[in-house]
Amino acid sequence: MRIPLSGAVCLVWALLGFLPSTASAEVVRWEITSRTPYANGQKFGDVGPYEKIVGKVYFAVDPTAKANQDIVDLIRAPKNAGGKVEFWSDIVILTPSDPAHANGPLLYDVNNRGNKLALGFFNKGDPGDGFLLRHGFSVVWSGWDGELLPGGDRLRLSPPIATDGDKKITGIVRCEMNPGSAITRTVINWDNHGAYRPTEAGIKNATLTVRERPDDPRQPIARDQFTIHVTEVQSDSPTQLPKVELELPAGLKAGFIYELIYEAQDPLVHGVCFASVRDLISALKHGGGEQHPFAKSEKPKLTRALGFGVSQSGRFLREFLQSGFNADEQGRIVFEGLMPHVAGGGLGSFNHRFAQPTRHVNQHDHHDYPADRFPFTYETQIDPLSGATDGILKRATASQTVPLVMHTQSAGEYYTRSGSLVHTDPLGEKDAKLPDTVRVYAFGGTQHGPAGWPPSKGVGKYFNNPGDYKPLLRALILALDRWIVEKQTPPPSVYPQLANGTLVKLADAQQAFVRIPGVEFPRVMQQPPFLDLGPRWYSDRIIDLQPPVQKGIYQSKVPKPGKDGNETAGTLLPPDVAVPLGTHTGWNLRRPEMGAENELVSLGGAYIPFAITKKEREKTGDPRLSLEERYGSLRGYIDQLEARCRDMVKQGYLVADDIPSIIQTQTQRARPLFEELGN
Repeated sequence: MRIPLSGAVCLVWALLGFLPSTASAEVVRWEITSRTPYANGQKFGDVGPYEKIVGKVYFAVDPTAKANQDIVDLIRAPKNAGGKVEFWSDIVILTPSDPAHANGPLLYDVNNRGNKLALGFFNKGDPGDGFLLRHGFSVVWSGWDGELLPGGDRLRLSPPIATDGDKKITGIVRCEMNPGSAITRTVINWDNHGAYRPTEAGIKNATLTVRERPDDPRQPIARDQFTIHVTEVQSDSPTQLPKVELELPAGLKAGFIYELIYEAQDPLVHGVCFASVRDLISALKHGGGEQHPFAKSEKPKLTRALGFGVSQSGRFLREFLQSGFNADEQGRIVFEGLMPHVAGGGLGSFNHRFAQPTRHVNQHDHHDYPADRFPFTYETQIDPLSGATDGILKRATASQTVPLVMHTQSAGEYYTRSGSLVHTDPLGEKDAKLPDTVRVYAFGGTQHGPAGWPPSKGVGKYFNNPGDYKPLLRALILALDRWIVEKQTPPPSVYPQLANGTLVKLADAQQAFVRIPGVEFPRVMQQPPFLDLGPRWYSDRIIDLQPPVQKGIYQSKVPKPGKDGNETAGTLLPPDVAVPLGTHTGWNLRRPEMGAENELVSLGGAYIPFAITKKEREKTGDPRLSLEERYGSLRGYIDQLEARCRDMVKQGYLVADDIPSIIQTQTQRARPLFEELGN
């Protein structure tokens, strides 16, 4: 890898505004493998056509620099002749073909398990209706997850491996599996993910346990009853993790929790994921690195960076911010705005020894990982369980690199992802005071990701929830950009609160929920534990205790249901939930044949249709008004829906251009129902 720049190249870059500081060379080289017209040269409004740039970006970071001190094991990574640690990531960039037409915003979409999501969330597809592109956003993706297996256009990071001099580092790794069906063999991590390589002793002495529910005792499975398979994977990454599978000839039961613990070797220095994003965005905004993708043409006007992340990727943004990476090595702000979406109250398993970034925490599956942990909120608080003082914005405040934040979440995050801890104290006793730079929007009556139509069932007893919050995200991303550029105050936060009684204990929500025939309310929800991970966790981010020991519980709450079972007060309702065809919830219960009956479906919600006629609902004893009683006709339904949409446009939560498509979609969904009324 060549780090120095020639004098001629430096002169050209200086004229173009791309000369990197001599004090910093975090991005050292760009390798562009293709530059092609995007969407066959389609024009997107006044911005015109876009170009798609694909390649890799190469980094070299100084392990002694102050900005890198919190990257676990970075000092133990191999170093080049200049004392820097090298790694690379895949990149994809969409930018206007005419750089003069870029209007300033760079939207960085934190990929989720290697997959690009922003176009689906904002554009309704790739390219969909071109929403982001019509508004002049340059959209950027890069690999940040070192666990991923190659293939499927997944964006990957190739992080270094930590060593103890010339010796391999070993440690205990725990992998939880929750099969969706009865099988005999499964990957021990996640589909399309590698796992840490077991040592010989690790394979010999591995332990496997099973339990149906999280609080059940772990039942050991004899070592001679299971086999661990390790398969090498062909890859261009020299630190590629192997594919590791568990085989249990007696069978793994659907929905049961299996926990494999073994000694592994060669931990990734995975915390470079944060440095890679920090340095990539800084280089795109300020220049840096040989063969910069914009060095041979006029520099696009990338005056500001917005970060967007869904679920795991939203947790990435929260920990990126909490760990101080929103300041680059020269102290400049990286992201001016952030939108962590459906991240709940979580951080992640991103930056510790033997990190497993795909791991998360739910009510029924994936437990005892360091994901839902203090700090939860953007306000600086004292943790009553550990005694620590911290907040998501604490370090950015100290470095004067605080971004504007829009934290968005579905109702599902309150049940399965500790969502209320984003805006309460850790014990759920009082509301947090949100900083002026933060907005929180809770999308009532929605699940983690909108389900399709017509309604269908999966793991749960009830139909999956189709409530669609995506139109709200389109309005809010534009509001976030105006907040940055024009200092225009965005729409007020909307979220349930303890003070006004819209945020309640699970038992109180159960009491308030309407009694719908054949429908049960949850008796369990995610309450994040305070874990003892061993003596080196807080000092060195090394887990020595597997499984960890639960030392206490943080307290989550849920939104109070309204009269139809739909959340109303204290939440921001999408149009199709505000003018409903049924009850929309942020929870669903597991079917008995899927194992662990009545545990919560992972990240799932429910849709329970209203009766069509008054006669039908009276026959079944359903207390909720029928469609006939609510709307009278399809025209009556559409009139109410349109009125709601226009009101949301006035409030700033919806873009006026989206009203026709919302009306069209809901008309198609509702027409067959109202046809039964003869209108």
